[in-house]
Amino acid sequence: MSGLSLQATKKQILLNAFDMNCVGHINHGLWTHPRDQSHRFNQLSYWTELAKTLEQGLFDGLFIADITGVYDVYQNNIDLTLKESIQLPSHDPTTLISAMAAVTQHLGFGVTVNLSYELPYQLARRFASLDHLTEGRIGWNIVTGYLDSAERLIGQKGLKDHDLRYEQAEEFLQLCYKFWEGSWQDDAVLKDKQRRIFSDPTKVHAISHQGRFYQSEGVFQVSPSIQRTPVLFQAGASPRGLTFATQNAEAMFISGDQPEKMKQQVDKIRKLAVEQGRQSDDIKIFIGISVVTAETDALAQEKLAEYHRYASAEAGLAHYSSSIGIDLSQFADDEVIPYKKTNSIVSVNDKLKENHITIKNLKDQHVLGGRYPLIVGSGATVAEQLIKWIDDTGIDGFNLTRTVSPESHQDFIRLVIPELQARGRYKTAYQSGSLRHKLFQHGDRLPTRHMVQRFRCSTPISLQNQTSV
Repeated sequence: MSGLSLQATKKQILLNAFDMNCVGHINHGLWTHPRDQSHRFNQLSYWTELAKTLEQGLFDGLFIADITGVYDVYQNNIDLTLKESIQLPSHDPTTLISAMAAVTQHLGFGVTVNLSYELPYQLARRFASLDHLTEGRIGWNIVTGYLDSAERLIGQKGLKDHDLRYEQAEEFLQLCYKFWEGSWQDDAVLKDKQRRIFSDPTKVHAISHQGRFYQSEGVFQVSPSIQRTPVLFQAGASPRGLTFATQNAEAMFISGDQPEKMKQQVDKIRKLAVEQGRQSDDIKIFIGISVVTAETDALAQEKLAEYHRYASAEAGLAHYSSSIGIDLSQFADDEVIPYKKTNSIVSVNDKLKENHITIKNLKDQHVLGGRYPLIVGSGATVAEQLIKWIDDTGIDGFNLTRTVSPESHQDFIRLVIPELQARGRYKTAYQSGSLRHKLFQHGDRLPTRHMVQRFRCSTPISLQNQTSV
């Protein structure tokens, strides 16, 4: 086989920009850099410009994170959170999508919405509407709450138990499946002006759901969109979260900076997916990364040093405190942070159980105010490292965080993307079709082996019968 043919068999890298409708997302403190424009996050032009830039770089998607609540664990207040704008203020991510879809043709949009504070019907309606307006380019990142501050905001006293949150998530998602897949048949909408029939009543069915957490009766208001169910993202890493994710998710986010351990995670996820009756490649696996790149390795290191002067490691600690539910301000730099079981992010908290981590360790890791793996170098150096991550771990792609906005994405597109393309590891043009089809090349809808199949319309049922699905 020729070298070119061997190259063609290598996995193509998937790439999302990772952002949030706020100033300080992952790499904290860089909003103070004179060239950073993240303070414009509340202006629509900031987001439409970003969307157009990402589409020029052939990014697969813009993945928008979100939280409900504030980071108030560090020092038991939100003073630093406010001063450093640590995801505060932050705005609703769904409000951005229609405008960005209007100025792009191919870019996908993954949107985080916390189901703990939503009703299944309203969320399902919102995402189905967005799937219509984006022409099939929408995805939902499914999360459950982990902040006590969020519970207080909605009038609750505290977080539900971790595993109970996933039980609720399972029922929530199954009810959404009924709305998206079980209420309208594909050919229900006729738009027949001569016969005065817009939708065929015999092909629209009522949903009946009486569950532990939710009850619903009636017809879904949104007709079938291109994907019906949005592309499903999830980041569950606890045993309970992994079960939920490998049953439902089409894309998963994992964390880590040691390739050997990450490969073990990837292999475990793919094995669990097969045990759920799915195929091992039914789930695309992403890790979050930060990149500082320039024309040469030396210039990239100079840029990193420049960025470092503006970053805030302490703001990174404040963010981390809320992730694990422990106030890290109480420890000296050389103290090992003790493990304490909390209801926060299990996969992050468990690292304290597995490793002896000090505050200094975290500050060293938060060199740019964030804890994601940092890759620094020329476009060629960064490209080679990304390819090595893919080949050594079995992941499918990356969620690229911003550092200084918008130049970090512009630098990546100008310097790294051409190097990946030259190595045959990144597309040179978009495929047509929905976000799901672009990711999997198997059409717009979830495959029949996915558990959603249990909730799809099977036989024509008269609306007048009010028969449940």
